[in-house]
Amino acid sequence: MMKIFIMGIVASGKTTYAKALSELLELSFFELDSVVYHEVNEKRIKRTPEQQVEFIHKIDSKGDWIFEGVYRPSYHLVLDLADVIIWLDPPLFKRKYRIFRRHIKQVLGIEQCAYEPNLLMLRNMYKWTSDFEKKRPLLNEMLKPYQDKIITINNSPYKNRELQQIFK
Repeated sequence: MMKIFIMGIVASGKTTYAKALSELLELSFFELDSVVYHEVNEKRIKRTPEQQVEFIHKIDSKGDWIFEGVYRPSYHLVLDLADVIIWLDPPLFKRKYRIFRRHIKQVLGIEQCAYEPNLLMLRNMYKWTSDFEKKRPLLNEMLKPYQDKIITINNSPYKNRELQQIFK
């Protein structure tokens, strides 16, 4: 079995890396945002935490997977189920730049998104990044029980030798 959780904050490279790894390893890939939200009559509806856990169990019952997302309490189950947790943690300046670049691409229609790419969303992404930095010690403490299966990457995951060895 190969169950991989790729986690990080906004603009850490989670989706890009998860898609590439999914293709390389031929594993199903799931964005955890799709666990939280689903489409009903062309509207984005939030599932309850209980529904999110149920949905994660349903995916897990089918075998191997790659999940990617930021940490939420309802995702704690994914930490337990994962064989490997890849924590993408690039420098703050790089994440801030990526947020702005992504916003421009979304506004221009070059990159698709599941939300309205407006100034409020841009501001929220910077706020979430700031909030994360303030709460980083809490996340680090919460992740301590998983240290034996966490790989932390502060640079490009494509250049990380440890990952290359694991997924050869």
